[in-house]
Amino acid sequence: MKKKWIVLGMVVLLISYVALPKDIKAKTIQQFEEEVERYTKELEEKQANLVRNDEEIAAITKKIQGIEAQIKEAEDEIERLQEEIEKSEEEIKKKSEESKSIISYYQIANGENAYLEYAFGATDITDMIYRLSVVEQLTEYNDKIMKELEELIRQNQIKQAELVKKEEELNKLRKSLESEIARIEIDSAAIKETLPSVQDQIKSAKESVTYYKNLGCGDSEDIQQCEYRVARETGSSLPSVGFFQRPISNGYVVRGKSWDHLGYDLSSSDKSIAVYPIASGMIHKIYTDSCTTDYPNWCRRMGYSCNGNAKIVVVKHNYNGGFIYSSYVHLRSYGDIYEGMFVSQSTIIGYMGTSGCSTGPHLHLEIGTCFWKNGGCNYDTYKTRLLNPGNLISFPGSWTNR
Repeated sequence: MKKKWIVLGMVVLLISYVALPKDIKAKTIQQFEEEVERYTKELEEKQANLVRNDEEIAAITKKIQGIEAQIKEAEDEIERLQEEIEKSEEEIKKKSEESKSIISYYQIANGENAYLEYAFGATDITDMIYRLSVVEQLTEYNDKIMKELEELIRQNQIKQAELVKKEEELNKLRKSLESEIARIEIDSAAIKETLPSVQDQIKSAKESVTYYKNLGCGDSEDIQQCEYRVARETGSSLPSVGFFQRPISNGYVVRGKSWDHLGYDLSSSDKSIAVYPIASGMIHKIYTDSCTTDYPNWCRRMGYSCNGNAKIVVVKHNYNGGFIYSSYVHLRSYGDIYEGMFVSQSTIIGYMGTSGCSTGPHLHLEIGTCFWKNGGCNYDTYKTRLLNPGNLISFPGSWTNR
């Protein structure tokens, strides 16, 4: 009798274990609302930073315009001074010629000095003194004019050199300001790149709030427990979902879907990051693949020689009046899950890895309207009924939240 009660107790425990969903990272509506508030604040801060950057760029641009005006003035002044130098040099040349022409009447006939010939050609002592005075005055005047012109040239050359130096400094300052603008523009571009991700996070969190409120969940009720409760109350084996989230909390797209690639390859700086379902649903299949057994024709055609053995989790979702299946491939390990278990978007179903035919740690995500392992179709049909994950889920260049 005692043994019978022990067995019955174990059965009760087992039923309790199976009946209650396992979720080590479940959320509540209140937490989703807090996410909306947090991401909205983050979005506002980023937009404010963009406004500040635009204002700073406008102020620097105005400074650059002022600098360019100063550079133009300096260039014009340099050009004017150069004209004055050339004019002064012509004046020196002209005065030299005038100086020579003053005594041209008394040119040197036999190599003698014209000044002396003029001075000693006086008729009397008074005339001689007068002539000597004239020669002295002419010489002094000529020397004075020459010195003035040479000093003017020297001053102009000094001023020209100063202007050239000022122009170089202004150009250097302009380049520095242009570099600052480039830095600000790079910062703005980086902010703008993250905006879609933040906006998606706000949208996703709002959709979660709406969905779980419509489902009848309380603000502080664990959403996974709520989904399980609703499923039992309504007699539905699988609650309907209305939106999807990215399966990893931060990462980037490595490769998209194409004719030779059945889904999306996602990766992250954290090469063993936790993997979540894209929507609530039921664990449909947990298995490891075998390339040679499961899809030999495909592997042979694609040139895969490895045997596979990728760890895979498949989640079944009730969506838009039908079922879809999401597959998570190349897992390092599984989460605390089992087939037939109800899971929410916050249930960890595994951890990203590189198991199977993989060249490095990443998550391969496939989404189809049927599944070839007890999901209503064979593998060839499954390939034709695959959906593009990018049409259901927003995948920006990179993201920091689901």
